[in-house]
Amino acid sequence: MSTPTATTVKQNNPYQNALQQLDKALSFLDVEPGLADVLKKPQRELTVHFPVAMDNGSTRMFTGYRVHHSLVRGPSKGGIRYHHQVDLDEVRALAMWMTWKCAIVNIPYGGAKGGVVVDPRQLSLRELERMTRRYATEISILIGEEEDIPAPDVNTNPQTMAWIMDTISMHEGHSVLGVVTGKPVDVGGSQGRVEATGRGVMYAAREAAHHMDMPLAGTRVVVQGFGNVGSVAARLMAHYGCKVVGVSDQYGAIYNPRGLDVNGVLDALKTTGKVGGYQDAQPISNTDLLTLPCDILIPAALENQITAENAEQIQARLIVEGANGPTTPEADDILNKRGVFIVPDILANAGGVTVSYFEWVQDIGFFFWSEEEVNDRLRAVMIRSFNDVLKIAQEKSTDLRTAALILAVLRVAKALEIRGIYP
Repeated sequence: MSTPTATTVKQNNPYQNALQQLDKALSFLDVEPGLADVLKKPQRELTVHFPVAMDNGSTRMFTGYRVHHSLVRGPSKGGIRYHHQVDLDEVRALAMWMTWKCAIVNIPYGGAKGGVVVDPRQLSLRELERMTRRYATEISILIGEEEDIPAPDVNTNPQTMAWIMDTISMHEGHSVLGVVTGKPVDVGGSQGRVEATGRGVMYAAREAAHHMDMPLAGTRVVVQGFGNVGSVAARLMAHYGCKVVGVSDQYGAIYNPRGLDVNGVLDALKTTGKVGGYQDAQPISNTDLLTLPCDILIPAALENQITAENAEQIQARLIVEGANGPTTPEADDILNKRGVFIVPDILANAGGVTVSYFEWVQDIGFFFWSEEEVNDRLRAVMIRSFNDVLKIAQEKSTDLRTAALILAVLRVAKALEIRGIYP
């Protein structure tokens, strides 16, 4: 089987993919062309270049971004990722997808995203903290608990959010708990937030499997990416009787057709730093993982993983997108023609932003909920949203991604039309 080349990945521009998906949804709708143009462009973009003092006394320059796609339905919301391949087009796409995601689950946010071009593994903890605080200071002209609320994403975590919250609080002279979400519970975070995205993926998979008359017990699951989203989704799917047969991280993948002990893989990850440390499985490549025999595939790594080059070899009947933008439009067409049921990212992984909204509400109200309350509310939102999208897909005779975008674009365009164009 062929491996996607660097040229192939570069051609799969995430922002162009997002625009292509939007155009497909617009073809089903009667949206005024001028309003459609508004939806295609980010409202504002910020690029920052900033110095950070390294532990050895040297100074290193970093580049970061923060993009607001839309604020028409409320403050903008979106994660911050640390990755050496972050670029402006990727952040633009992710911000747009966040707008649709928030609209699909019907929470009063618009979309934003941020990122820093860095491999965080190459920094010490103190260097990472200094870089985070300086980046937060640079983008502080855009963020705020009533303007734009960041959250964790690839290679960022609750500690990262705590540093950002503390930095903004120092600027303001008082604690601003609601300026970020995904914080540790001890400093205003919400119960259930760490597991929220993976738990939402599980709910989406469960609803889709029920729609397809696919019993979860014994169903073979492959999870690409064993970070916060993928590992939680794998553990919860196993809890419901699924047989997780393959998982991967950035170092490689493992496969056992008899099933993996997910808790054992988690233990190996903690001990060795990689899923390959788990012994009762055979090592395979990340490329081969995607085409393993399975019933459910959960891509939970980065964008552009399922492409025109490998879509024909995908064996899963159901794909539930834990990552943002893992499937290119060309691959979508191939998979849809083959009858593969795809729960798109803007629906499947919306559990994270949903519980981020819950956290923000709790922070502003200074009143906090139990984990059971959070999970109950999340389950209700995910089930309702899945059924809303499925109904449109059936009415329009289209795929779930296009149906999700139709729902999201309708809600955003309606808000834009009602508010009017200033001045």
